[in-house]
Amino acid sequence: MQTMRYEDLNALPTVVSIMTAARALGLSRTYAYNLAKRGEFPCRVIRIGTTYRVPTAELRKLLGVT
Repeated sequence: MQTMRYEDLNALPTVVSIMTAARALGLSRTYAYNLAKRGEFPCRVIRIGTTYRVPTAELRKLLGVT
């Protein structure tokens, strides 16, 4: 998986999938899902049924992008 560029991060919608957040953080798919399931993902994760979503604002804050 290729790490996300700054330009890509600016174009994200309000919430993103756990895979998009993992890509921005440089995490593997498996590790990202394991962190989310344990409640240890580095930013807030919203669970909707079996789907995980990450608020882009919190992801940007974690990465220090304003």
